[in-house]
Amino acid sequence: MDAAAPSSPLHIWLMAARVRTLPAAVAPVLVGTAIAVQQGIFRPDAFAAALLGSILIQIGTNLANDYSDARRGADAEDRVGPVRVTAGGLVPPRQVLIATYVTFGLAALCGVYLVFVAGIELLILGVLSIAAGVLYTGGPKPYGYEGLGEVFVFLFFGLVAVTGSAFAQLEAWPRDAFLLAVPVGLLAAAILVVNNVRDMDSDKRAGKRTLAVRLGRERARTIYGLMLYVSYLVAPLPWLLGGELSFWLLAPWLTLPFAVRLARTVRTHADGPTLNHALARTGMLQLAFCLLLSAGVVAS
Repeated sequence: MDAAAPSSPLHIWLMAARVRTLPAAVAPVLVGTAIAVQQGIFRPDAFAAALLGSILIQIGTNLANDYSDARRGADAEDRVGPVRVTAGGLVPPRQVLIATYVTFGLAALCGVYLVFVAGIELLILGVLSIAAGVLYTGGPKPYGYEGLGEVFVFLFFGLVAVTGSAFAQLEAWPRDAFLLAVPVGLLAAAILVVNNVRDMDSDKRAGKRTLAVRLGRERARTIYGLMLYVSYLVAPLPWLLGGELSFWLLAPWLTLPFAVRLARTVRTHADGPTLNHALARTGMLQLAFCLLLSAGVVAS
């Protein structure tokens, strides 16, 4: 383990929540809501419920991952990432499991409210999102151990979260929500790629066949760079294909120099501290990208 033991229970639970990953939960809700605002509709209660629900699903997924990886031996002492609270003995496994249930339960309450104000379609998306969070490293055959983690992150923190947030406002499925969900999902998946590149040696020893383990470090690094760069190419597509949105969708390009720097860092470093920093910066890149994308949508 590469981090000193935390000094307080609050610090321990913040570690378990993995705050660095939370931009992936906030960003798609901002983009989906911006699409509705551009059409003259904003429902603060639906926005708050969608945002809180998305954050809770992300935290619940992180807690489930912490618990399940410890049980399967994937978070051994030789890992180069931050301390995991279950494997590190900071919190008893049962408490982490209870916290997982409570967090997903609160997310379900947010979903119930959204179903009440928007429609039954969101019930389906909510159930699938929670199931995806649990089965990432849990269940008899966790998909995170088979190299599918990035695919599910793209789907649920991209397509599902953006289009679901738009539906919570509009009660419709606009084309632009599907198009703009692509860069959001790619950037969210890029966060996981950095995580898996960092952990690939310990994951390989634990039998965790992530995408990085399956493809190797160099190919995983290439995929990370492609995820970043393709996001910038896709962002202006709703404008280029015609429709209500305009050239303001180019606003996220202001962050391109930071993406180039991150791609270079991930391509040339393998040490834990540098990749931990790159993981946090990738999350912040996604948030900055999506804030500018949302502003561009509204400005259109």
